[in-house]
Amino acid sequence: MAGRWPVLMPSGLLVWIVCCTWAAQQSVAASSPYGANMTDLMHHVEFFDENKDGIITITESVKGFIAIGCDPAFALTAATSTHAAFGPLTTPPGKLPSTNIHVSHINGAVHASDTGAYDKKGNFVPKKFERIFQRFARTEPDALSWLEVETMLTANRDLLKPWTWPAAELEWQLIHFLGKDRHGYLHKDTLRGIYDGTVFPKLRDHTIDPHSAHSDA
Repeated sequence: MAGRWPVLMPSGLLVWIVCCTWAAQQSVAASSPYGANMTDLMHHVEFFDENKDGIITITESVKGFIAIGCDPAFALTAATSTHAAFGPLTTPPGKLPSTNIHVSHINGAVHASDTGAYDKKGNFVPKKFERIFQRFARTEPDALSWLEVETMLTANRDLLKPWTWPAAELEWQLIHFLGKDRHGYLHKDTLRGIYDGTVFPKLRDHTIDPHSAHSDA
């Protein structure tokens, strides 16, 4: 019996570790308004959820836009138009539509006439992202001018769903405004950070400045 302990003890320890890890993950999931498995699209908007309750209000978005460098008037306009367009689309089933954006249902804002860099569940699709620059970056290999963005938007329009065109236009106007360098180019690394939300805290904390980045490119 004593000879079996060297085998039983590591096995028992491994089971205990796995069980504790699972329990910890379930506890975090239960306490988080976002759930255990956040998509890239959820990460994209998480920055604007100031109190981390899973619901982004217009006021929170205004504060978020100001924090990343927008002037108050622009922040109010951008927040209002964004929430008017996407708030009702993210309202959970059984609730009255509102302008609040619900992070847990942000995949409801995925629409036609876009790049496809988010799938229907809100997960990032690397091949679709790379295709943006392969098809439309003509002046710089890894950057987009506004004219090239407009060319992309026109090419991506779903002719059977013209009501989705303004949403794509609104999104990319905002993306290009926030991420362009001083020469007016939106670079691939900046756009990737916008897609996963990592660029927003950096803008708030002034650890990057896309408007001066790549200035020698």
